Amino acid sequence: MSLVSRAGALAYGLAVAVVVADQAVKSWVVNGLRLALGDPRPVWGPLRLTLVENAGVSFGLFQSDAPWTRWALAAFALAVAAALALWVRRADKTFTGVALGLVIGGALGNFADRVRFGTVVDFVDVTALHFPWVFNLADSAITIGIVLLLAESFLQPKPAAS
Repeated sequence: MSLVSRAGALAYGLAVAVVVADQAVKSWVVNGLRLALGDPRPVWGPLRLTLVENAGVSFGLFQSDAPWTRWALAAFALAVAAALALWVRRADKTFTGVALGLVIGGALGNFADRVRFGTVVDFVDVTALHFPWVFNLADSAITIGIVLLLAESFLQPKPAAS
């Protein structure tokens, strides 16, 4: 018997892809585009790139400038990713593997920022659409993964009552 299910292996691969893509795009935004903090650069329609340092969690929630929050949030992200990585090892559904892979990868992408920079690098700005937060690829992966998990739990057929 394999130590990791097929869905688990898919989740691990997807998590790695999310981390690599997230870090590569962040590097391009910070080093390639050389955006100044808070200076929006129009891309197309309501989409702008605006470099923001996020000391809070996804979408800038729970902001804090206290030095200990950097490490507390980094530890939390790592703990979540580790717990999900253990859970997904035995997942039997591809859908679950994809959802958890996205969440794990997003958590690890933001973890890497927090350890390296002390904050998370955010840059996707659609505030022109009245969406109040600037976010990044990792935040998007986490959100999509959670939405998929919720959809799976609501759309699963309920066992017949005995």
